[in-house]
Amino acid sequence: MANVVVVGSQWGDEGKGKIVDWLSERADVVVRYQGGHNAGHTLVIDGKTYKLSLLPSGVVRPNKLSIIGNGVVIDPWALLEELDKLAGQGVDIGPETLKVAENAALILPMHGAVDRAREAASGSAKIGTTGRGIGPAYEDKVGRRAVRFCDLADRDALQARIEALLVHNNALLRGLGEPEYRRDELVGELLRIAPRLLPFADRVWERLDLIQCQGQRILFEGAQGAMLDVDHGTYPFVTSSNTVAGQAASGAGIGPRALDFVLGITKAYTTRVGSGPFPTELHDEVGRILGERGHEFGVVTGRQRRCGWFDAVMVRQAAKVGGIDGIALTKLDVLDGLEELKVCTGYLIDGERCAHLPALAARQAAALPVYETLPGWSESTRGARSWADLPASAVKYIRRVEELIEVPVALLSTSPERDDTILVRDPFAD
Repeated sequence: MANVVVVGSQWGDEGKGKIVDWLSERADVVVRYQGGHNAGHTLVIDGKTYKLSLLPSGVVRPNKLSIIGNGVVIDPWALLEELDKLAGQGVDIGPETLKVAENAALILPMHGAVDRAREAASGSAKIGTTGRGIGPAYEDKVGRRAVRFCDLADRDALQARIEALLVHNNALLRGLGEPEYRRDELVGELLRIAPRLLPFADRVWERLDLIQCQGQRILFEGAQGAMLDVDHGTYPFVTSSNTVAGQAASGAGIGPRALDFVLGITKAYTTRVGSGPFPTELHDEVGRILGERGHEFGVVTGRQRRCGWFDAVMVRQAAKVGGIDGIALTKLDVLDGLEELKVCTGYLIDGERCAHLPALAARQAAALPVYETLPGWSESTRGARSWADLPASAVKYIRRVEELIEVPVALLSTSPERDDTILVRDPFAD
């Protein structure tokens, strides 16, 4: 039986939460493999809304094992807060249903302080981070200074790791004119919450190997989107981790041969949060309509998302870099009632036609979209559960998107409700 990797194919916010929840009913295990609590997933199940940031979307499903992999950076206080919030909604999550990789790096308070101070000091050149410390935590992981989940079990190791972190981060805070942190206070705070956290610690690599040998279905859940990948995205306006499907293997501790099908979650138009290039961005009435109908506000930050037409060039590039086998097209219903729709099929950069998004930031910023215009539809697609329920113009739009991005539609989502989904190709059947 196939294992499935779910990735975003744009700049995040493509509707991964609903799709992962829909797929998790068919999976035995759901694994989150990168990012931190800067991600946001909204699930609507039987009229009840769950907003997740750090936990895998499978946690709200009974009898599913959820795993936070080593590729995730974990704010321990945010994790406990999210667990408590879900408990208040009647979702009981314990060590039997949630496992956390013991070698995952932690986000500590000084990481958020450094993140926010650097953004403030950058002025108009700021990246647009969430200020939650994800970037600085990844920097410390790569710099071999990180406190890891397993360190919570060893006071001496914890003190030594905190000491190493503060040498680096306090120097940054000092230079930015911000208050510094003290080792003993941080160690004390971590030791106070350690008894609640340590029961979740696990050798995730070993558990996944066993699960794989047992033939269970694994769903790997990514955060953000391909164009926020630190290597392949619109650098430097990106996140601090690899968001493409290849990261699922190293971020979970499993070999790449375990990744059978890559499903790219793709919004029927384009949105972006924060700074950075956005060739198809709309500043007109259509952009406003897309934002209002699509409720385009960040789950984590509440920031309004920038909206624009579908960019087939960008999605095609994301599909090739990420090995996407099929897409889940979401929020088609937001386009209902528009007389005509535009799809970006190329860019003009300094007068030259370009069929890819360049790596050079200046050329990305200079890219002007070349559009193909398609007819819209007046009928409603909201809640459609079969191709027969879709207007002919909507089907034509979907088929043209498939042609342009060179990837077929595997799933079609027509509302936030999990059952309003058209299955074209079952990823788990591959």
